[in-house]
Order: sequence, then C-alpha cells, then structure tokens
Amino acid sequence: MHRSRRRVVITVLIATSAVGWWAGHQHLQATPRVRVLEAIDGDTLVVELPDGGTDTIRILGVDTPETHHPTKGVQCFGPEAAAYTATRLTGRFVRLVGDVEPRDIYDRRLAYVIVDGHRFDDELLRKGYARLLVIAPNRAHARDLLQAELDARNANRGLWAECGESG
Repeated sequence: MHRSRRRVVITVLIATSAVGWWAGHQHLQATPRVRVLEAIDGDTLVVELPDGGTDTIRILGVDTPETHHPTKGVQCFGPEAAAYTATRLTGRFVRLVGDVEPRDIYDRRLAYVIVDGHRFDDELLRKGYARLLVIAPNRAHARDLLQAELDARNANRGLWAECGESG
C-alpha cells in the first residue's frame, strides 16, 4: 500500500509539473512573421504587422548605447550598434517572442527577436553591440543572454574593446 501511494504522489507531481511548464511557456510563443521596416536604434525597431499596421518593438534582454537620447546624447558604440541592427534586420522577416510583460511605459512592445531561427538579442550581446538588461519580470532567457555578454567581454569584442570596461 505504501509503494502504491508513493507512485500516485510521484505521478501527480510529474503531471502537475508538466502542465505548469506548458502553461508557463505559452506566453513565450512566437508571433506570425513580421517585417522590420526600420531600426530606430540598436534595440528598437518598427515592424509591419500581418494586418498591415505597424508597431514599435523594444528588444528584450539588451541595452545598446544611445544614439537619440535627449539627455545622454550619442554614447560610445551607439552608432555602430544602430547600424548593425539596421543592416541586419531592415527589410527582413522576423518572429517576435513575448515574455511576461507585453509593453513598456512608452507603449513599445517588448519581445525577443528571432531571425534565421536564432535570437537576435543574443547576437547583439555576443558581438559586443549591447549590454545585458533584464527588467523583471521579463527574464525568460536571462541566463543565456548573460553568457552571450560574458563571451563578448572576455573576447574584448565591440563596445567592450572600444568603450572601456564600463562600456
């Protein structure tokens, strides 16, 4: 009888864990493909939606140096990051993957950007165009994004080479 009860408890735990995992990842589903119309800067895009409308996207998990900020001005490696994002994404079809919080205080859609089957967010970090920026509760890929930034720092790539340790 004791073994039977333990099996039931284990089975229930496994089942509820699986259902919880599935439900928790439903908000991470990708959207239909959207076309990138413009890169406003290294971490902000304007996309054309399938219905013909547009939306402004703030790429999750990254912070590229500023190029248009009213008080910070143009920061070290900002123009390079903006040019890279524009060259890499403008005109391309991408998928957007949300996290917990769908929009920021500026009403920009918050999303991870999938291009060629890979997160562009990681690419920006790995190549040294951005620093990691995790704003809770949006932290689904924080560990992978941190590793991408650490790889760039250790290899002295991009802003880590051009702008000193503080980036």
